[in-house]
Amino acid sequence: MSLDGPRLIPLSGNKPNALVILIHGYGSNGDDLISLAAMIQPALPDAAFVAPNAPSMIPRMAAAHQWWPIETFSMAERAAGAAAAAPGLDAFITAELEATGLKSDRLLLVGFSQGTMMALHVGLRREQPVAGIVGISGMLVAPDRLEADIRSRPPVLLIHGTEDDVVPFRSMDLAATALAAAGVTVETHVSPGLGHSVGQDGLAAATAFARRVIG
Repeated sequence: MSLDGPRLIPLSGNKPNALVILIHGYGSNGDDLISLAAMIQPALPDAAFVAPNAPSMIPRMAAAHQWWPIETFSMAERAAGAAAAAPGLDAFITAELEATGLKSDRLLLVGFSQGTMMALHVGLRREQPVAGIVGISGMLVAPDRLEADIRSRPPVLLIHGTEDDVVPFRSMDLAATALAAAGVTVETHVSPGLGHSVGQDGLAAATAFARRVIG
């Protein structure tokens, strides 16, 4: 099943010179993340934005998508789920770059929660490096596999709230350590007192990072 979701064309009205793909979390959808894009868009007036809906729905929940089902919260489940969903997202990224006529170095991936896990899993395994990856309130899936699987090393910004009760705050440091060990340039931004969400400070950090890598 091919992915699709809501889009924003460049504010400038010009042909896009950059692409931002926003990857939502468990139980969410592209409409939720495209609202985040609208807040970043003024800083990137020539960028196009798209927020694909994950391929499967959560039963008995309205408009709730998932990249993989969460049942046990185990590391093995996350690793298997991300690996199963990766080909679909990877194909979507390739198709979007072809459709816009842009190279990988003009693409920014932005993920939230389960979407961060997908952004890191797929982005670091693509042969042509993307411009950057922003991971918000997420974690690195299967860090033990990274050294063997990594194919490119785009810069990464990790953003996390200290009071996150869904994905523990320590996940940010664990991911940063593993990424750095694999030769990835990593920046982190801490949102004091914030739960499993995106704060204005985190949004500002993501926007500044986006301007540096594709602005």
